[in-house]
Amino acid sequence: MIKPVGSDELQPLFVYDPDQHHELLREAKGLPSVMISSQAVGNAVMMGGGYFSPLKGYMTMADAVSVARTMKTADGMFFPVPVLCLLDKVDAIEGARRIALRDPNLEENPILAVMDVECIETVSDEQMALMTDKVYRTDDLKHPGVAAFNGQGRFAVSGPIQVLHFSYFQDDFPDTFRTAVEIRNEIAERGWSKIVAFQTRNPMHLAHEELCHMAMERLGCDGLVIHMLLGRLKPGDIPAPVRDAAIRKMVELYFPPNSAMVTGYGFDMLYAGPREAVLHAYFRQNMGATHFIIGRDHAGVGDYYGAFDAQFIFDEEVPKGALEIEIFKADHTAWSKKLGKVVMMREAPDHTKEDFVLLSGTKVREMLSEGIAPPEEFSRPEVARILINYYRSAQ
Repeated sequence: MIKPVGSDELQPLFVYDPDQHHELLREAKGLPSVMISSQAVGNAVMMGGGYFSPLKGYMTMADAVSVARTMKTADGMFFPVPVLCLLDKVDAIEGARRIALRDPNLEENPILAVMDVECIETVSDEQMALMTDKVYRTDDLKHPGVAAFNGQGRFAVSGPIQVLHFSYFQDDFPDTFRTAVEIRNEIAERGWSKIVAFQTRNPMHLAHEELCHMAMERLGCDGLVIHMLLGRLKPGDIPAPVRDAAIRKMVELYFPPNSAMVTGYGFDMLYAGPREAVLHAYFRQNMGATHFIIGRDHAGVGDYYGAFDAQFIFDEEVPKGALEIEIFKADHTAWSKKLGKVVMMREAPDHTKEDFVLLSGTKVREMLSEGIAPPEEFSRPEVARILINYYRSAQ
């Protein structure tokens, strides 16, 4: 199996040993504690599950700024984005060497992790501006990722952590949430050797399904991991349980047995386009994928990024040899009226726009809200039915 990034073994920060877990939780209840942001929770969950291996905890500002600039920490370790714990107030933990981190996403704000405090730093406006510019390529506060990042506090608390809980993800999505450790184990159990991963924050329509089939066939893969984001999205996006049901129905009906896994991870969407694409590839390697599909405007939002910037970054900015996972560079896929099948648009140079079945996201939402299924050249009827039921119930 492909090695994790930067090490021979995955290094999850979740405390799996029951006795150690119990003892740490007991200790944590007596420690100074602080409520962290949803973004910081996502970082802890990803470190806990091994996705961000071999990170040991939240970055110092020296590391975060270095990563923003060069995708390397101050001592040269590759990582695509800053991993920070930004707080509004630090009065409750000032001077403490060991603290408990509380989860804002759950009732009673249970302890998520224990941290050995390395330092507490004030983040300057210049540092925030630099990280925002390098990671998001814009400082526009209308960009949801920029707004979320800059909406956090200006105190950075850094240091190694021990994770005790996976927030709401494990409880709310018991059939879908999986750690990198669990996905690696399942890949081994299934006997797969060449695995392509597909990232989604949306339901999968026919073009997405066929893109996965294309990638599997062209790469000679024996396994596909459909890996959906389960964390916070922007308003208007389809909730995770609905996406999950629609994708599972598609896999059940249109993929051969033992060829596809439907899983999810706990993290808030950054909408950081190219930089987020690199992060996606990073943790797909950690979960055991050998290949990763990156299509048009991957992890983008609005018009902030060029259509293929998320592919170019791997050739132009990612340090050579940093990743072993290979990128399957895809174009927009759509149903060709001429050929009677889904194709990559760049592979049909004799086509005009009118030769494809193309529907905007707004048009699809309108149709589903009115109980109208999109044409079968766009969406599987079984998937459309699940989405129509969701939109009807939401009205």
